[in-house]
Amino acid sequence: MYRSNTCGDLRTSHINKEVVLSGWVHKVRDKGFVIWIDLRDRYGITQLVLDQDRTSTELLEKVKELGRETVIQIKGLVIERASKNPNIPTGDIEVLVTELQILNESILPPFTIEDDTDGGEDIRMKYRYLDIRRNPVKNNLMFRHKVSMEVRKYLSDQGFIEVETPYLIKSTPEGARDFVVPSRMNEGQFYALPQSPQTFKQLLMVGGMDKYFQIVKCFRDEDLRADRQPEFTQIDCEMAFVEQEDILNAFEGLTKHLLKEVHGIDSQDFPRMTYDDAMRLYGNDKPDIRFGMEFGELNTVAQHKDFNVFNSAELVVGIAVPGGASYTRKEIDKLIDWVRRPQVGAKGMVYVKCNEDGTYKSSVDKFYNQKDLAKWAEVTKAKTGDLMCVLSGNTNETRAQLSALRMELAERLGLRKPDEFAPLWVVDFPLLELDEETGHYHAMHHPFTSPKPGQLELLETNPGEVKANAYDLVLNGNEIGGGSIRIHDKEIQATMFKHLGFTSEQAKAQFGFLMDAFQYGAPPHGGIAFGLDRLVAILGGQETIRDFIAFPKNNSGRDVMIDAPAIIDDEQLKELGLKLM
Repeated sequence: MYRSNTCGDLRTSHINKEVVLSGWVHKVRDKGFVIWIDLRDRYGITQLVLDQDRTSTELLEKVKELGRETVIQIKGLVIERASKNPNIPTGDIEVLVTELQILNESILPPFTIEDDTDGGEDIRMKYRYLDIRRNPVKNNLMFRHKVSMEVRKYLSDQGFIEVETPYLIKSTPEGARDFVVPSRMNEGQFYALPQSPQTFKQLLMVGGMDKYFQIVKCFRDEDLRADRQPEFTQIDCEMAFVEQEDILNAFEGLTKHLLKEVHGIDSQDFPRMTYDDAMRLYGNDKPDIRFGMEFGELNTVAQHKDFNVFNSAELVVGIAVPGGASYTRKEIDKLIDWVRRPQVGAKGMVYVKCNEDGTYKSSVDKFYNQKDLAKWAEVTKAKTGDLMCVLSGNTNETRAQLSALRMELAERLGLRKPDEFAPLWVVDFPLLELDEETGHYHAMHHPFTSPKPGQLELLETNPGEVKANAYDLVLNGNEIGGGSIRIHDKEIQATMFKHLGFTSEQAKAQFGFLMDAFQYGAPPHGGIAFGLDRLVAILGGQETIRDFIAFPKNNSGRDVMIDAPAIIDDEQLKELGLKLM
């Protein structure tokens, strides 16, 4: 028996009990006549004590040689601690050590295993197995486990069945590049790793499974950032004989359950917003509604003066920054420099201060009088003491720029509070997006998304105006889930493929198996997929997913701990029928 208790177990009720503990040496404090050791495992820290009056000289000398992170086993007596530590659950007791065995010595770690470590991200990723010993990472992984278990519990209680789908599949065009896997037994042919189980979950509906879910790995070979990994985890779900309202109710229920079980929050019904309104009011399709600063479109009140910058713009739009009238000219200039950065791309910014005396001071006073600026304030809902920030230009670009500014200002003002949760359904997305370079349409979600009821005819006459029977669940400015009612009719699916530029031969080659299945009685069906990594991070009060993944990749898609990807030898290449150029 390596341990009778964990390092987080012992309390005053265990006093005078003999125990066996095992763990890592977290810290040693040697005062000469007494030695304290903090022993750590996944469950907590227990203080061990040895002193010259009660401990043998041999054992004292052995303890003095212990280094940090050495794995030991001890036997001892639980006693009351003279100087109690209220900051840890075991802080009322300590263990008087009578026996100690070194199970495995440790060399000096490359960084300190502390909550506030001296290790940078690169070194911690290289030694991730050491990083996991730190409480912030350990607790994040345990938090992820809790969320995953609550997801499984809720969906199982709602009658969903967890079904595993294959990892080695056929490459199909779904928006991002596939990771491909060569087949040794079928030389010259390749599997792909799934970007999602999309077609398989639809086939499960054809198979009559009715309610499916899976917590599943997915893979996309695309450029990375803080909230993106080449392999990620989805809560993938599908239901048969449902309409959009059924899906929204079911998965709003799941999200409410998680907020209740994880944070004790009783949620109201989630608000809903159309895609068009999200773009008009917030400049993006995943708005953070924890705070205001909604867009005010100023074309009718700012154009037709002598200010050509606005007159020549497709869109003039502004926001009101709470309390921003107190900004100095230097602070405003820094904001202007911020929006001019290449990552944002604005050419400049017009500002208006709403002074305490009811007057306005702007960077365009030469062109606009007080009455004009009062109309701007009315449109942007600016109040006394606020600052109006106004951008102009091409509609889509300007909305994106102002959206970036809105989020940056909210961050600076402390409005994006991690312990507040503001869920939102965004609905009525465009079904198709026009690629201006090629002149071809592509699916905004994926090619199996159904148009809204009654809009099928528009596919022939005005495909850009067709709305999708699709929906996204947004939480704190992040898309955490997205889905749609699927096309279940073979002829409608063929029409969709045609509008996406597939020939009948290409559609048959790529998706013939699905089209064939639809001939055997496909039920109406729809579903949703949640990004588990992102959902867990947001529920955990963060937006970066990396620390909620046990062994993440870096921004170059590398696992620096195991040094992957790596070169394979010539014999393996030969077996696979591959040759490097």
